[in-house]
Amino acid sequence: MSFPDGWPLCGTPETRRNLDKMKVLKKKNLIFIGAPGAGKGTFAGALRAEYPVAHISTGDLLRDEIKRDTPLGRSAAGLMKEGKLVPDQTVADMVRSRLQQPDCANGFILDGYPRTIRQAELLGEVLADLNRTLDRVIYFKVPDDVILQRLTARIGCRQCGAIFNKLFLPPKQEGICDHCGGALFQRPDDSLDTARARLKVFYDQTSPLIDYYRNANLLFEITETDKEKALALLIEELNR
Repeated sequence: MSFPDGWPLCGTPETRRNLDKMKVLKKKNLIFIGAPGAGKGTFAGALRAEYPVAHISTGDLLRDEIKRDTPLGRSAAGLMKEGKLVPDQTVADMVRSRLQQPDCANGFILDGYPRTIRQAELLGEVLADLNRTLDRVIYFKVPDDVILQRLTARIGCRQCGAIFNKLFLPPKQEGICDHCGGALFQRPDDSLDTARARLKVFYDQTSPLIDYYRNANLLFEITETDKEKALALLIEELNR
């Protein structure tokens, strides 16, 4: 199976040597849950900088399957072209395929997936079939007012897609991406009304997962909003 550009090929000698030098988390198979703007992607990136875990976003996964013209990608593309939602089973099959790739051997972070109880049940079936266990579900519980501030102050790079925030994560140079030097812009849908609507969808659709995983003794809540302190709490829990 081919890999998208930039993904680590853990089977190569060089990468194996690098992984040998890296620390491995005690709890390494993870789900990150949180409202839009809670920082799931930020914390996933911070973990990946220190530990050999794969960061899996179903949005990125879907785009990759379509780009590589896989059978799953063709099926999803056809549905999307017709304006239909991609079925839960199709997404679960994509996740199954992704979890079998070598860079998931040392752990994975499912970012924003599952979003519903049904998706969680399908994920449980996938993990059981692959003889994998889910170690922790991290819920980044951020106050609504902070979420709304983050979403409405968000700016992105037109060139590489990097995300910044005017209040909490500003670029070093105004209007310029720290990573590639591209121009930064604010999406027109990053309005207060849109942010409130996205928050409502999260609570309506995804909140039941919190109780689902709490009842399974897998949930760990992080309420700290300071990035460094929250990251320290996260790493402490995953190494406990």
